[in-house]
Amino acid sequence: MIERIHTSDVEPDADEVAIAGHVHEIRDLGGLVFLIVRDREGLIQIVFKEEREPELFEAVQDVGAEDVVRVVGEPLESDQAPGGVEIAPTEYEVIDEADSPLPLEISKDIEVDLSTRLDNRALDLRKPETLAVFTLRSELITAMEEWFDEEGYVDIKTPLISKGGAEGGAELFPILYYNQDAFLSQSPQLYKQMLMASGYEAVYETGTAFRAEDFATSRHVSEIAMFDVELAYIDDHDDVMDVQEESLRYALREVAENAERELDLLDVDLDVPEEDFPRITFDEALDILETEYGHFPDDPTDLDTKGEKLLGEHFEEQGHPAFFVVGYPDEKFYYMQDVPGDEIASRKFDLIYKGQELSSGGQREHDVERM
Repeated sequence: MIERIHTSDVEPDADEVAIAGHVHEIRDLGGLVFLIVRDREGLIQIVFKEEREPELFEAVQDVGAEDVVRVVGEPLESDQAPGGVEIAPTEYEVIDEADSPLPLEISKDIEVDLSTRLDNRALDLRKPETLAVFTLRSELITAMEEWFDEEGYVDIKTPLISKGGAEGGAELFPILYYNQDAFLSQSPQLYKQMLMASGYEAVYETGTAFRAEDFATSRHVSEIAMFDVELAYIDDHDDVMDVQEESLRYALREVAENAERELDLLDVDLDVPEEDFPRITFDEALDILETEYGHFPDDPTDLDTKGEKLLGEHFEEQGHPAFFVVGYPDEKFYYMQDVPGDEIASRKFDLIYKGQELSSGGQREHDVERM
């Protein structure tokens, strides 16, 4: 490995350090050249002075945007530099040169059409804001897995190729598998239930699912990442909601603590719910929408996007960024219909966070005779 440290680990007045990364920005002021170098962890300023290091100053004259460089030097405190520190170089090396001119700008906030971004995706991915999406996602998944590991859940990986679907054949992607008809996995649901019957008791999977269905919003795509959980020996759906609430609260706390830089880059004000999540019935949700906002979903058995946003506003005003809606009337067969003493239409629920459906869950019917 090339000897170096990340820019975020450079401390002023420390011993000589080595960093490496892409040239993010160049400012030539005559006898002074400022390079802003970018690595995965951030930016750092390198100051080349002609009178101090003439050979290095001469070498840096040919540097271009997005060149990959390695710099060794003395870190110094600087109020004007990113992160309050800059490097006075003693060694400078160009590891790789970038083509010029670049098809899109990395360092400046310039609008670029989607086709140009996709045609040059390797460059587009270098933008700090884009990288922040991936690192933020990584922090979130790590935190979720930590919580479930600590609670004794088994981490599973289910097949992505199957002979049939879990939720209806019309939404499946057909493929040819060694001259046999097969499908991309639509859901790990049947595998998870098989594991419950096999005594695994509590499992989770960070995986991928495929849905061959039309979509009109960014929340419905053909290939999706899913965090799936299944657990046995529960009293009712409230136990499942407890799991979702506790795991989400833990994950958000970890992200807030460990991904502050990414949240700042994306201008995200992460709200970690400290109080218990409110739990309302579907009928109560409709009543709030109609009474306070004059809104009623076109489909009387489900919440629409506008309804979720309005409910999000309602509960955020009360200090609750997250809440549950329980008992969808069109979800009866699998989610325990006609349970003695049940006053809700079903034991299916949605978890809504800041006006968006974050997850769904419920207690499935397990009585074979009733099914």
